[in-house]
Amino acid sequence: MSGPGWMSTQELREAVAAGEIDTVLVVFTDMQGRLQGKRVHSAFFVDEVLEGVTEGCNYLLAVDVEMNTVDGYAMSSWARGYGDFVFRPDLATLRRAAWLPATAMVQCDLEWMDGSPVLASPRQILAAQVGRAAGLGFQVLAGTELEFMVFADSYESAWDAGYRGLEPANRYNVDYSILGTGRVEPLLRAIRNAMYGSGLVVESAKGECNLGQHEIAFKYADALRTADNHVVYKTAAKELAASAGQSITFMAKFNEREGSSCHVHMSLRGLDGRIVFDSAGTSADHDRSDHDRPGHASTGAAAPTPVFEHFVAGVLATMREFTLLYAPNINSYKRFQPGTFAPTVVAWGRDNRTCAVRVVGHGPGLRLENRLPGADVNPYLTLAAMIAGGLHGIEAELPLEPEFVGNAYTSDKPRVPSTLREAAELFEHSQLARSAFGEEMVEHYLNNARVELAAFEAAVTDWERVRGFERL
Repeated sequence: MSGPGWMSTQELREAVAAGEIDTVLVVFTDMQGRLQGKRVHSAFFVDEVLEGVTEGCNYLLAVDVEMNTVDGYAMSSWARGYGDFVFRPDLATLRRAAWLPATAMVQCDLEWMDGSPVLASPRQILAAQVGRAAGLGFQVLAGTELEFMVFADSYESAWDAGYRGLEPANRYNVDYSILGTGRVEPLLRAIRNAMYGSGLVVESAKGECNLGQHEIAFKYADALRTADNHVVYKTAAKELAASAGQSITFMAKFNEREGSSCHVHMSLRGLDGRIVFDSAGTSADHDRSDHDRPGHASTGAAAPTPVFEHFVAGVLATMREFTLLYAPNINSYKRFQPGTFAPTVVAWGRDNRTCAVRVVGHGPGLRLENRLPGADVNPYLTLAAMIAGGLHGIEAELPLEPEFVGNAYTSDKPRVPSTLREAAELFEHSQLARSAFGEEMVEHYLNNARVELAAFEAAVTDWERVRGFERL
């Protein structure tokens, strides 16, 4: 279930002593889904941090994407002095950062100085939902399919150009094209191999529809490890592109063509590994073939259990209220356009890509695919939302509505929220959200949405200048 890059503490000590590792990245994931932290000298890490902690400013969970300090957060402010919180390494995440020389990485949980958890930390939010599932007798398996766009421009030249007139790595639709993906293979190969060397199980790379758009798929894992791997991959891909003089964007909607998605596959198992989604599955079905993996369609008749039906019903029932955790940015909502393979309505169907929830697989591979999230998601929050919704469905024994057959874009099913403001209002008034995540988490991420809305509404865009400079 893992690549060769994982390290035990003893292996790290030996690598440091041998001079093979001289730097350890000590990181956590912020609200925006970015890795933040420190580069620690390996000798100091082994002597002082490995069995202890380090610290960092608590404003790191109370800033906008520009790293501006903003008002409205209970945990961190000028009035509270912007103190520190504790980075506690989760040594189960210790790995080689294979895209960097002589570097290892460990991911951290955040604590306050008294040892209590930082409840608004994305990793803590997901861990709490994974714990809830375990309390009901389930382990959560998940896979994220993350699309991106590649440009020949460096990040610096793209910045200097105001992100206008950039040169996509492909000039035409290269969906599944071997010839088209060959143009970008040096970068794709570097990412695949670096991720394999960093502990991820690499499946494949393929082209997508938009110009320069690609996807690299990785094997599913337990939900927390999947989120950990997701943020490592996203960071490494950008750094590898930068080292090649290119750039990658994970914006949900870069232009008016197809957006970049992050389809999320999820299934439950019993804590003993037994199949709980399909009555035809057996406890012996531990080794999945290609057709059983997230990201691969399957044939055969599924025999879904009540657990499966309740779980899917719960994800559907909470989808509008939890959309803020699936689509966290202004730009996220530009992706929800008919006929673009991004969903516009809350519906489910078997192998139906027009629905927000697509059900695929059978036996041990029966799972749901949430097609709502874009490539800009924070994976911890998205997975937490899916688990919370699904567990609500199980606990309330929600019935699953009949599957939707046909083109969901033209249906009268409930609509996906069309703006960040609408999603924030639904989240604010959701008793399910407050029950599942707690008041502190809900208010924290509502403030993040309000900050983004205020910044956007104060901005003057290129669209306004083009329409208004001369003609209005």
